[in-house]
Amino acid sequence: MPAVADSSARPPLRGVVFDFDGVLADTERLHLGAYQAVLAGTGLTLDTGAYYNRYLGYDDVGVFTTLGRDQCRPLGDDEIRALIAAKGRHFDEQVRAGGVLYPDAAGCIRRLAAELPLAIASGALHHEIEAILSGADVRQHFRAIVAADDVERSKPAPDTYARAVELLHGNGPGLDPSAYLAVEDSVWGITAAQAAGLPCAAITNSYPADVLTAADLVLGSLSELEAVVLQKLGRSPEVAGQGPV
Repeated sequence: MPAVADSSARPPLRGVVFDFDGVLADTERLHLGAYQAVLAGTGLTLDTGAYYNRYLGYDDVGVFTTLGRDQCRPLGDDEIRALIAAKGRHFDEQVRAGGVLYPDAAGCIRRLAAELPLAIASGALHHEIEAILSGADVRQHFRAIVAADDVERSKPAPDTYARAVELLHGNGPGLDPSAYLAVEDSVWGITAAQAAGLPCAAITNSYPADVLTAADLVLGSLSELEAVVLQKLGRSPEVAGQGPV
């Protein structure tokens, strides 16, 4: 992977902004199952390959709108709203079963929150994120959560990340998005983060490393991310061979 241009000239790291689905929470399989359940009987289909290759980066509105267009069965606004509500019920049922965060997520969140302010910038719905984080007892470690229903345009537009950085920075002068590290798992998310001016580390939870080369840094786990961030703060030895953040 190519080195990050002029990484040494970047300002000191001031915060970390996480994507949610596929980064902190192992929810993509839950979303797919919920989509498949509510699409039964609509004439539309969504298999695993299509979801990961085409639709994963969209929010719920984007998935149903694009799926209908792709399969020549356009959906009206009322139908989309009904599908989103039904999908949300299916998803919430699965979340209540627990065990949604990745095994290394809670520890990573707690340790990084002791060093830096954290936020979430996600294409998921706000109540879904809140429920999962609260259930895992880590909600208090995030200063800001920006979800798909908190912005006019969801990913791959930059709005979600831009708003998260604004909330972390506050009202003072000198807002610089390049001082905040985005953590993503998809090409759509990388595009959104970089368009908002954030350097981006990608985690290979959803896609292999060769799909994520647009990121500034590609890592295999949140544990590796934690080591890199702490090293940048002077707290831990560098993870060898991963490149600069």
